[in-house]
Amino acid sequence: MSELFDPILAAGPVRDEMSDAAWLRALLDVEAALAGAEADAGLVPREHAERIAEVCREGHFDAAELGAKSVGVGNPAPLVRELTEKVGGEAARYVHFGATSQDIVDSAAMLLAKRAIEALRAELALAADAAARLARDHVSTAQAGRTLLQQALPVTFGLTAAGWLSGLDAVAGRLRSPRLAVQLGGATGTLASLGDAGPAVLAAFSKRLGLGEPDLPWHTERSRIAELAGVLGETCGVIAGISRTITLLAQTEVAEVYEEAAGAGGSSTMPHKRNPVAAISAQAAAQQAPGLVSTLLGAMAQEHQRAAGSWHAEWRPFTELFRSTGSAVHWLRTSFERLVVDADRMRANLDLTGGAVLSERVTTELAGDTGRLAAHDAVTAATKQALAGKGDLAELLAQDPLVGKHLTLDRIRELLDPAQYLGSARVFVVRALAAHEKGKQ
Repeated sequence: MSELFDPILAAGPVRDEMSDAAWLRALLDVEAALAGAEADAGLVPREHAERIAEVCREGHFDAAELGAKSVGVGNPAPLVRELTEKVGGEAARYVHFGATSQDIVDSAAMLLAKRAIEALRAELALAADAAARLARDHVSTAQAGRTLLQQALPVTFGLTAAGWLSGLDAVAGRLRSPRLAVQLGGATGTLASLGDAGPAVLAAFSKRLGLGEPDLPWHTERSRIAELAGVLGETCGVIAGISRTITLLAQTEVAEVYEEAAGAGGSSTMPHKRNPVAAISAQAAAQQAPGLVSTLLGAMAQEHQRAAGSWHAEWRPFTELFRSTGSAVHWLRTSFERLVVDADRMRANLDLTGGAVLSERVTTELAGDTGRLAAHDAVTAATKQALAGKGDLAELLAQDPLVGKHLTLDRIRELLDPAQYLGSARVFVVRALAAHEKGKQ
């Protein structure tokens, strides 16, 4: 964990749910739940299970010390020895009873994921609500639509924000029902050490942790981890696209949006800069995801009943992917809340081409009388002249023999008005907003 970079690359509440302290707490919660489940099944005296739970809850354990001791065994197993020593007496016999280290670590990972997803969904909900406000407030704000980084046909900023909203709502929906299940199989996935009580312990263990009960142990069947990696990677992909668009719209030459926040956005050497630092930070965090997802997918290749290396390879990218995703969502929400939309600049940018972005509309209007090819050639010729600085596009079109024969100057100016060629933008914004509200119910 980095005190220098974490405030940027691991910002927001998800970070705390994936800290070393959170991991240690989850491991202890799992050990306590295991003892309780075995007491529920009649394998462990209740008073001994309660003693184990008490020590798990109140005993002092140091993550750094445990990490240092783990080097010799290759996993956090030293926690079991220390827990056993702290429990003491007859109850110590039942610490970690019937489990293997992977059972505890995998179950702790699922418990951490559950807690982190709750925090992540709360942040996503705030970000989506902020996007919805932008869409609602700017449902009619005309903006240049851009394809391949060039001005195309006009859109509205409301439609742009509605697209952001739709993506955020989609990943939030995917996070509603992840397959989070406990892991309990013993050394090779048979729970032989628990005898006939194995299934009963598994059921009680799942219930105590509030996690799903798997049909069988999944020590080397890692689709649950891969599924989490996929949805977190998808979330980061959505955020990366949104934040990149914001940074492009905030460029000096475009200047259609900017972030406004006291003390944010300055440069160490250039006083005039107004950097969209929240969107930039969201982008930086989101771009960590592809490599982390790739590592987790690669680690799915796990052999026999317990893997040598691939399971161990999951721990850091699993943790970091949650932290990076949480940071990306946090910073995107912050960017939305700081965002100032310059509707006048959007209109000015639309007018840069003198109406050329609407040339398609003139062609369509004309084609009914002249045929599409003749209309296209005439409008293209006039547009090239206008873009070369040889006159006003509307006047050049009106002066063209073919165009002027069928369209008046006033009608041409009307056709070249971006605000009059927004198609179903308003309808789509309304639909996105309705879907968002429905999803919150």
